[in-house]
Amino acid sequence: MRAAAARQGRGRTVVADPDPYGPRRRLPAGHASVSDRQGGFRGWSAARRAVSSGLRFTSLRLRLVVVFGLVALTAAVSASGIAYWLNREAVLTRAQDAALDDFEREMQSHAGTLPVHPTEGQLAYAARQMGDGGERFSVLLIAEGKNGESVQGSSGESALDGFTLRDVPASLRKAVTEKQELTSGNKNEYHLYWQRVVDGDTPYLVGGAKVIGGGPTGYMLKSLEPEAKDLNSLAWSLGIATGLALIGSALLAQAAATTVLKPVQRLGVAARRLGEGKLDTRLRVSGTDELADLSRTFNRAAESLEKQVADMSSRDEASRRFVADMSHELRTPLTAITAVTEVLEEELDAETGSVDPMIEPAVRLVVSETRRLNDLVENLMEVTRFDAGTARLVLDDVDIADQITACIDARAWLDAVDLDAERGIMARVDPRRLDVILANLIGNALKHGGSPVRVSVREDADDLLIEVRDNGPGIPGDVLPHVFDRFYKASASRPRSEGSGLGLSIALENAHIHGGEITAANSPTGGAVFALRLPRDTSPLITEDQPKATEGNGV
Repeated sequence: MRAAAARQGRGRTVVADPDPYGPRRRLPAGHASVSDRQGGFRGWSAARRAVSSGLRFTSLRLRLVVVFGLVALTAAVSASGIAYWLNREAVLTRAQDAALDDFEREMQSHAGTLPVHPTEGQLAYAARQMGDGGERFSVLLIAEGKNGESVQGSSGESALDGFTLRDVPASLRKAVTEKQELTSGNKNEYHLYWQRVVDGDTPYLVGGAKVIGGGPTGYMLKSLEPEAKDLNSLAWSLGIATGLALIGSALLAQAAATTVLKPVQRLGVAARRLGEGKLDTRLRVSGTDELADLSRTFNRAAESLEKQVADMSSRDEASRRFVADMSHELRTPLTAITAVTEVLEEELDAETGSVDPMIEPAVRLVVSETRRLNDLVENLMEVTRFDAGTARLVLDDVDIADQITACIDARAWLDAVDLDAERGIMARVDPRRLDVILANLIGNALKHGGSPVRVSVREDADDLLIEVRDNGPGIPGDVLPHVFDRFYKASASRPRSEGSGLGLSIALENAHIHGGEITAANSPTGGAVFALRLPRDTSPLITEDQPKATEGNGV
């Protein structure tokens, strides 16, 4: 049986067990082992830490439900634990006080009337009478015989048959038989002691007392199994109540999370729509809480953004219209000027030498600048088409090698360009726009990189890769990120150059409208490399009568 610590109460010394329903094991008297319980706690803690470390809460709804559940579980477990402890103490105290009071009365009325040296039969008879009382416990009486021997008698007909001195903890036997010193606070030499012990799965109450004046020593053993069953039923009821409280808190948390998160979800959907360019997106606002204030702030921000975008769009449209109108207006006088400069150029090249040598440089400058102005106007009109989204693709199946050869031959670059392309590589592209791309890339390489320029073509899965490589010094590192910016020129010292700074930008826009891309880099062996990547078939890109070009940058 398992013993526990002693305490003083109701004028008699008693021994109490803090947990009679703990580990069910027969242990040495006077000691209670907790190693099994500690090992169980350590294992449970390790498992809890392992599970917690594996959880990753990413959903706000899940976190709300978990928090609500933890709060409800903590409250329910705390309330259940307190209720169980209070009821346990009340039930056990009531049962043990009733048994001890009855045992004390029986000792006074039966054991106290025995002779000084009773026989075994007298002890057994008194024990049976004591055990047949209202509390129904086993009794063991021990006295000194006439010859000084120890005489025992027990209530053999009791329900707890077989109660012997071995069943009484040694600490209890010692406390019962130890003679106390009489003081002002202690009027009796002997006291009634008790202990709650556990044998197997059944808790028991063991009590003992010695009759003052040389009478017998009596021990009682009462089963607390009915009380233990009642407490187990109470524990099950409290556990069920805790589970129901946890389920209710989870449902409440779900309802609260839905109420709280629904406006947040609507805000997220509205933000995504706003990010997709639907600037007329607004939230329906109701209430005066923080989420309602957030919705109002979002609506004000969306309204301000819509207004700013509308203003920017109108200014941008006005700018594009101005550029387009200006380009169209310039074409009329430029047409006349170009015709005159062509005549002047023919006169300069004539063998008669009809142009005065003194004004010949001025005439050549006029011819050159007129051509440059004409190219600039054409480029501006092309850029305006891209910005307005009116650029169209006119697709055709072309042989890439033939297309590049025609581009080089039309500009008299055959001697300065090496072509590495196999015939028969077909692609469905816009031939005119591809010619613009190639002319700008090759012309830029010849102008700024130096000949010979090498143009290579190869197939890469469903794409076509055209590389234009020159033998120049390469592109400076600070210039490389800006080569496709409009009107950007690498050298600030030559703001007036032969180019307009729009060629590479237009080439990039034409690549984008094909669904392709142009990249610029420096070759490890020297020189710059422009790589044009185009899909072999551009037809799937045309989903409307008026395809929209992706706005890009350029030089």
